[in-house]
Amino acid sequence: MSVNQRTQMKMKSWSKAAAVLAVAGCVATPVMAKSQICVWDVAGKSGDVTSSAVDYLVAMQKHGVEMEVKNYVDERVAIEEFRSGQCDAVIATTLRTRPFNAISGALDSIGATTIVRNGKIDIKASYEVVRKVIQVFSLPQAAKLMVEGNYEVGGMFPLGAAYPIVRDRKINSVEALSGKKIAAFDYDKAQGVMIQRIGAQPVSADVTNIGPKFNNGSVDMVTLPAVAFKPFELYKGIGTTGGIGRLPILIPTVQIVLNKSKFPEGFGEKSRQYWVTQFDRALHFIDVAEKGVPANMWVDLPPENIPKYVQMFREARIEIANQGIYNKRGLNIVKRARCDVNPSDAECASKTEVD
Repeated sequence: MSVNQRTQMKMKSWSKAAAVLAVAGCVATPVMAKSQICVWDVAGKSGDVTSSAVDYLVAMQKHGVEMEVKNYVDERVAIEEFRSGQCDAVIATTLRTRPFNAISGALDSIGATTIVRNGKIDIKASYEVVRKVIQVFSLPQAAKLMVEGNYEVGGMFPLGAAYPIVRDRKINSVEALSGKKIAAFDYDKAQGVMIQRIGAQPVSADVTNIGPKFNNGSVDMVTLPAVAFKPFELYKGIGTTGGIGRLPILIPTVQIVLNKSKFPEGFGEKSRQYWVTQFDRALHFIDVAEKGVPANMWVDLPPENIPKYVQMFREARIEIANQGIYNKRGLNIVKRARCDVNPSDAECASKTEVD
């Protein structure tokens, strides 16, 4: 028997043995490890953010990326596990993810997306500003702006306009807030600056205790979107004397941040483009949440005060940017979107918001 014949017989023998072992379950097919994505949702596993994240994972499979959700109610923990490498990506509020990308973080600046027309808040136009900025960030030309070091923004979507919520509806003006206690997220320095600017007292809070602090009277006011109304049981603090002012102080967004080294080249852009298509879905969730708030809890602020509040927001943004808290380039991008939506506004006479 030749050497080649003996080799072929051995190969056949090995093939048969491998087949027998495979049938017996002794040979496992190699499986790529799934990426871990930390997902914060105030409502837990049953919340809208989680359901959106699950659909995202399914959509990204066609790009060869397999992910699984690790769910968190405590946003701080989600961020820390991502930062420490326990997760390859994170979905959390932009106020929390701003340290990973200052430019995209500017979208959640005080009053940056609030549009006023004829002395009234135009909430639909305000959301269009958010949409335009997210669209710009998702363009291939903006890809470099979405990367800082090893982190890349993989998409954004709105969480819902954040309104002033008070325990006493007599607090219906900036002047009435003087000396009052207002909850401020300790990881967003801008909130403390703004609160002190109007003569009120900032009280440190986070998502785990902001509801109880409002409900038990430790603070007189919180600024939150309607999606927090039921999970935080804010109706307890509002009671029969409080209310929710129809003045969006900002429109908080949620960001998907990726550890760039854990995903294929070009994945970030595909991810951003996916989330652009989810904007209207996010608006639906927001609409449902706002309609879930009893109508008698909403309070319309005096219309003559609204333009001065918007100007106050603008002055605060510039001051905060000059302190290095807000990213100036990001603010200027948001301003261009505001002026695209509302070109007749006096602020649009200048090209930039802050130099």
